[in-house]
Amino acid sequence: QVQLVESGGGLVQAGGSLRLSCSASGRTFTWYAMGWFRQAPGKERLFVAAISRSGITTYYADSDSAKGRFTISRDNAKNMLYLQMNNLKPADTAVYFCAANRTNTGDYYVAPSEYSYWGQGTQVTVSS
Repeated sequence: QVQLVESGGGLVQAGGSLRLSCSASGRTFTWYAMGWFRQAPGKERLFVAAISRSGITTYYADSDSAKGRFTISRDNAKNMLYLQMNNLKPADTAVYFCAANRTNTGDYYVAPSEYSYWGQGTQVTVSS
């Protein structure tokens, strides 16, 4: 199985930026499609962005939550997944999780149930 560890969260003012990182270990990173999710207190875990095994294909939540402000990327040589977040808003405050789905395809995945492996999460707090 793959182990995932997120980092890069913190406190930032509205309009600021953060870059989240997810380090993967334990299995061949290129076996896995990857995704970012977030969960605010008392709310369900929501899809943010996904990327295929090769990194060629990306997909973002179809709302103001991610599209146009966030960028998902991966460095397969370093076993790293990233989420660049710009123009952050207080509504972006949540715990952010990276997740891995072992697949033989070049697809991306958006449902939490499609992912078998999760990190412990990193807190992002955006102040107004």
